[in-house]
Amino acid sequence: MSDKKHGHVHHSKSTRDILNARNILKHAGLESGDKFLDAGCGDGFISFAASEIVKPDGEVYAVDVYPESIKTVEEEIAKLDIKNIKAEVADITEKIPLEDELIDLCVMANVLHGFVENGEVDPVMREITRVVKQGGAFGVVEFKKIEGPPGPPFKVRLAPQDVEDILAQYGWQVTKTAEVGEYHYLTLGIKK
Repeated sequence: MSDKKHGHVHHSKSTRDILNARNILKHAGLESGDKFLDAGCGDGFISFAASEIVKPDGEVYAVDVYPESIKTVEEEIAKLDIKNIKAEVADITEKIPLEDELIDLCVMANVLHGFVENGEVDPVMREITRVVKQGGAFGVVEFKKIEGPPGPPFKVRLAPQDVEDILAQYGWQVTKTAEVGEYHYLTLGIKK
């Protein structure tokens, strides 16, 4: 899939088969009642796992730039009769369609490297920082900086230190980096 506006092409391939969403959310600290943002949700596999964890009082917001991805998420929401996920097409380099300081935890999986490659980190980080509550968390999941497949080319992959440096630059206190799969790690920051 290509996006004419952006240089790095996100292939919209799901990592559902190589990533355990519940493991990611456990490491990130998602709890019942939380308001969760899946930024660049793809097919929504992390959103669906989050939906089960935050019930009955929590909310899940799934956003992606690709209408096809959101259509897939909406079809699964309807099929499973899920009430606590809101899916929306949104370009997070421009605006996340949420109010300020609403989110307890935001997870961005396999997306940040594309924003780095396209020089779009600043608007994305400003929007993530805007919508996450003071004391809330931001978990970045990325492919390990090793030769693939699976995943993006080695040259666009981010090492954990790269992610930690980005988070620190925007005022996030990095609390941990952990392996969350054979090919992935999670870096977690808290909004100071």
